[in-house]
Amino acid sequence: MSRPSAEHAPEASSRLPHVCEVPADLAGERLDRVLAHLLPQHSRSRLAGWIREGRVTVNGAAWSPDRRVHGGERVALDTASDPAPGGPHAAQPMALPIVHEDDDLIVIDKPAGLVVHPGNGHREGTLLNALLAHAPALGALPRAGIVHRLDKDTTGLLVVAKNETAQTALVRALQTRNVKREYLALAHGVVSAGGRVEAAIGRHPTHRTRMAVVARGKPATTHYRVLRRFANATLLECALETGRTHQIRVHLASIGHPLVGDPVYGARRTADTLLAGLPRQALHAARLGLEHPRMHMPMVWESSLPRDFAALLESLG
Repeated sequence: MSRPSAEHAPEASSRLPHVCEVPADLAGERLDRVLAHLLPQHSRSRLAGWIREGRVTVNGAAWSPDRRVHGGERVALDTASDPAPGGPHAAQPMALPIVHEDDDLIVIDKPAGLVVHPGNGHREGTLLNALLAHAPALGALPRAGIVHRLDKDTTGLLVVAKNETAQTALVRALQTRNVKREYLALAHGVVSAGGRVEAAIGRHPTHRTRMAVVARGKPATTHYRVLRRFANATLLECALETGRTHQIRVHLASIGHPLVGDPVYGARRTADTLLAGLPRQALHAARLGLEHPRMHMPMVWESSLPRDFAALLESLG
């Protein structure tokens, strides 16, 4: 489907307009696609959710997201009861290692031990809580603008959107694999050469808190190359095509080279005294590249290894 012409694209807003008319040249398209086409600052899933909730009407009647328009219909949305999508999370002032911030983005260099989003056992003290204190307007966004996560003990770069337009653009860029994420990983054993792991990832069939390579999982691809070999470990650079939960950890474990320090996927491989000295998985998000959602120019950030990871490499070398 082609992009709408300029006269069809309304001005960006934090909410949908109350009433709009479907242009004739969008006749035959699904309702959810029409709204996503006209209002690119909102994600298609969010628009479809509003339609299913009955908050979108077409010529006064509720429609399903997949019903096709004829053109000229008047589309209305009730925004009066729109809840704050960020949820009832508290703002907590915390020091944030910000490496870049503008009107659309915040790039964080996350330390080890920081949980990104509240969950079971971590209702407070998370990155989301800190973001709400740093920029209260993020409370109006789903997940306070967080579009991807790092595990609690994984360090490095993570991007946060500051408005709906940026959030939708970043989510779409992640879905189309246009966000470049490169990690440094220390794996057990000597990896002979670089390669690619292409294996679907889903919940472990018996250990539901773990992920695993499973036939009915979601497609996942990790590229890796050797940076340095040690006597019993290998420093790898890993690049993600997809962003599944625990993807690098699961993929490297599946080829017999789990991450050093990984308490879940590499617990049986910590007999070496030096390698056992790192109390977390040796994984660092070292490089992040994306197209700026407003300026449409490529931007790249890099993060140095944290002290514990760097110290381990020095002891091995």
